[in-house]
Amino acid sequence: MFLQQAYRTASFISYGYMNFTQGAFLKHAKEFQNEDMAVDLTNKQCVVTGANQGIGFASAEALAARGATVHLVCRSKEKGEKAVEEIKAKTGNQNVSLEVCDLSSLQQVRDFAARYTSTNQPLHILVNNAGLMENERTLTADGLETNFAVNVAGVYVITELLMPALKLASPDSRVITVASGGMLTENLTENLQYEDKKKFDGTAQYARNKRVQVALTENWAQKHKDSVGFYSMHPGWVDTDGLKKSMPGFHAKFQTSMRTLDQGADTITWLGLQPNAKLRNGEFYFDRKVTTKHLPGCGTKYAPELVETLVSKIRSLSGLPPNSN
Repeated sequence: MFLQQAYRTASFISYGYMNFTQGAFLKHAKEFQNEDMAVDLTNKQCVVTGANQGIGFASAEALAARGATVHLVCRSKEKGEKAVEEIKAKTGNQNVSLEVCDLSSLQQVRDFAARYTSTNQPLHILVNNAGLMENERTLTADGLETNFAVNVAGVYVITELLMPALKLASPDSRVITVASGGMLTENLTENLQYEDKKKFDGTAQYARNKRVQVALTENWAQKHKDSVGFYSMHPGWVDTDGLKKSMPGFHAKFQTSMRTLDQGADTITWLGLQPNAKLRNGEFYFDRKVTTKHLPGCGTKYAPELVETLVSKIRSLSGLPPNSN
């Protein structure tokens, strides 16, 4: 097991250094089509989680700059209000608002979803960006491991409960989940809350969570293929405060080659602007292209049956009824 994990890590670093840096972005960008980004989003409703800083802020700004009505879902009222005012000032779009919601709290997620759906307005774009990497194992008020609560349970519940609003915007609606290339180092596992007796590893749990997000995207795409588009994506190695805090050694080593926030958000914005018919439902995107979900020789492939098992577990842990779309 140790040798396999070491091989996966080495493969990931090698693959990442060739593809995930700023230099790689600039190389890939030579093939980008400018007209893909020249899309008017006036009268489109967008929700971006974790939007007060980092990639989430850059994504929300990019959507607002194209005329969308953007709802920033943030844990901090103060930081969220500051982000709203900054986006309004930079874009001239006044249709930007704040929803205070901590994704680690299932009740707050339910409350936000209820507020949104009660307005009977459609939701065209949901960006599941909020993420967390805690290196100590702690539990939320719901009794869930904290990384899992934000990265998996919170993402799953907000998406499920906003599904009626997403379907009101069909066939133009889509869900974009910001995963991570780190998931390439991990299997899909039923040990969702990292309950191993060995020492807790926050980096590994984060990567496992991101692997689950990619699998959930596949599952949603199958269940809602005629109404909503579902896409996961990797932003590359981006210079964010979150990365600096959670992985200081990695950040220090690769900082000079990391991407800017706008470069990290580029594919999120691109996925939000393309017609669903142009995209491949359920796929994992990187630099505006479908990319691999598994590195050669890493043994991370899984059966669809395992995904169904995990969906049932996540629904149970999140307090959602079984076998419901």
